[in-house]
Amino acid sequence: MCGITGYIGERNAYPIVINGLKRLEYRGYDSAGIMMYDGSEMNLSKTKGKVSDLEVITNNDESRKKGKIGIGHTRWATHGVPNNVNSHPHFSQSGNLVIVHNGIIENYDTIRKELISRGYEFQSDTDTEVLVNLIEEVKRKEGCKLGKAVQLALTNVIGAYAIAVFDKTKPNELVVARLGSPIAIGVGENNEEFFVASDASPFIEFTKDAVYLEDGELAIIKKGRGIRVRKIDNDKPVDAKIQELKLNLDQIEKGGYDHFMLKEIYEQPKAITDTFRGRMLANEGIIRMAGIDDNISKFLNADRIIVIACGTSWHAGLVGEYLLEDMARIPVEVEYASEFRYRNPIITPKDVVIAISQSGETADTLAAIKLAKSKGAFVFGICNVVGSSIARETHAGAYTHAGPEIGVASTKAFTTQITILSLISLKLAQAKGTLSKTAVNKYLQTMQQIPNQVENLLKIDKEVQEIAYHYKDATNCLYLGRGFNFPVALEGALKLKEISYIHAEGYPAAEMKHGPIALIDENMPVFVIATRKGHYEKVVSNIQEIKSRSGKIIAIVTEGDETVKEIADHVIEIPETEEAFTPLLTTIPFQLLSYHIAVMLGKNVDQPRNLAKSVTVE
Repeated sequence: MCGITGYIGERNAYPIVINGLKRLEYRGYDSAGIMMYDGSEMNLSKTKGKVSDLEVITNNDESRKKGKIGIGHTRWATHGVPNNVNSHPHFSQSGNLVIVHNGIIENYDTIRKELISRGYEFQSDTDTEVLVNLIEEVKRKEGCKLGKAVQLALTNVIGAYAIAVFDKTKPNELVVARLGSPIAIGVGENNEEFFVASDASPFIEFTKDAVYLEDGELAIIKKGRGIRVRKIDNDKPVDAKIQELKLNLDQIEKGGYDHFMLKEIYEQPKAITDTFRGRMLANEGIIRMAGIDDNISKFLNADRIIVIACGTSWHAGLVGEYLLEDMARIPVEVEYASEFRYRNPIITPKDVVIAISQSGETADTLAAIKLAKSKGAFVFGICNVVGSSIARETHAGAYTHAGPEIGVASTKAFTTQITILSLISLKLAQAKGTLSKTAVNKYLQTMQQIPNQVENLLKIDKEVQEIAYHYKDATNCLYLGRGFNFPVALEGALKLKEISYIHAEGYPAAEMKHGPIALIDENMPVFVIATRKGHYEKVVSNIQEIKSRSGKIIAIVTEGDETVKEIADHVIEIPETEEAFTPLLTTIPFQLLSYHIAVMLGKNVDQPRNLAKSVTVE
């Protein structure tokens, strides 16, 4: 979950690398570093803290900025606490090699002990310093070039990695490799310059051409000569396929908003529209999804659908379970990818697995996909990033078209994933005949209204701010929902935890009396989803139980509700819609509440502590 940038070419590398780190800081921000090669010396600058702290160091010494080759790193700590020494880049013992690394080397301690026995000394606690010295030892022992040394070293490590390595004795090349962590190579005109990054955002203004390494591949990048890609385990050459980037620079800027998270909350009407545009002809009752159309028999003949995901995507998957079972009448199980892969699950060729990930790079989800494929299951991916690992690893899939999501706390990823799951559910219901043509058409026409309803719902921002002010000093919160909105309660609690660091838990509303009700007193805010459709009377009874114990009630209700308004301390109204689509609306107030509470508490909304956007390590 670290960010890697690199450049080799004829430009001054420093501004490219440092600005690239700023764009990748969502991947990790507990320390940062940069190495610049000025033609004779490698100048290293690194520090605990953010990229802005690194800039202070480099701005105080212009010599640190010189050179046409550079690599940089922004870190989310795995091995070794965040400090100046453990920050990347790391040098080899001779000082000739330098590396940046995203991932975990699981057998680093064994390798470290072996290298110590051969006279190596280590300055840091990181697995990365072990790796760069292993590469140096292989290079020395085998008398080989850097590319071969990296390849041989990587065959001896266990774990996940994306790396970029530079050897000052070979000053016109970079070596990069990946296994389980993403790496992209931007290709300049006439092969005169190359860019390396964890994703394409650091170099989109310089080139639209990129090569994405697959797992188990290594690339030797030579200025003026191009890219040579080969398999790490067997040395087999690989055709370096250049893809055209679709990302635009203005998509990753804040656009006048104070934070990326707020911008992305407000982008949801467009993101939802973009996700169903071209796939749904509401007035004609038509749903077109190539990944489903081409594999419809797999879904219709499946014994069950297994949804695998982590975090917010797992919550979206839970909504998908309600949608698929209710509309298409197919049994669904929703699994944490991080547990699924380790519990020896029963998977057969009659299963369909739906893997959900915003980034398409989530390590646990990727591992679960590979396990499912090895058992013969058909795997369908839902992700946001074109060309990501999950998009390539699955048999078929659908992109959410949410656009870049930079804020660590997912917002538009959640609503666009639910949009895709809604379309899949309706498509399968159409094919199976579990919903009438009239019912499908009604659902599609209702879905078409959702973006405008979200747009109008965002106008309550000031009202939400006032509610946030009342509860910003709470230390614990409960979130309750039933049916389709139980996963929204989980997601609301997660958002508050992620960015404000207030403890919060989500429960099915009826489960409150099976334990959590003991927590309720006059200091406990309880956020309840009480929309008119979906067990409304039962939820009202739950609210009465809270009220009788002096709990503070913040209720999300359907427009015009009077019953809950008389009981609750605060009420937020959402527009009327089908019960199945209420999660697309009820989640919006929770996103805004979490955002405003975090801002009022002075938290770093876009970069919450201990979290990174894309969890590419186990």
